[in-house]
Amino acid sequence: MSDSERRRKGAAMMQKVYGDIVPVPPAGQSAFGDLMLEELFGEIWTRETLSVRDRRLLTMGVIAALGEKAVWGIQVRAAIANGELTPEQARETLIHLAQYAGYPRVSGLLPVTEDAIAASGAA
Repeated sequence: MSDSERRRKGAAMMQKVYGDIVPVPPAGQSAFGDLMLEELFGEIWTRETLSVRDRRLLTMGVIAALGEKAVWGIQVRAAIANGELTPEQARETLIHLAQYAGYPRVSGLLPVTEDAIAASGAA
């Protein structure tokens, strides 16, 4: 598959994963953006063995372990917008993840989760 075809597939998958929450970077704007679209979204997220929801939950686990608040909020908003998680399920992920990533790290994601739920218009 050509780079342009992988980029097209990647852009479509990124749009599916994030909707209007994260814009698809224009072609050629940066090598980072091009590689992200071609490799991460064009090759990895498009594989059929795991669903988008499965991949999102795995991604959220890593993000929680790293304590990346901004990216966590994006994932929660996108998961709710795509019907992959309910607000209650988003909250429950934190209870589960705190056992593995630690309470101090995950507790910082509580207000981010509530803000993302509010921003999504869900209760």
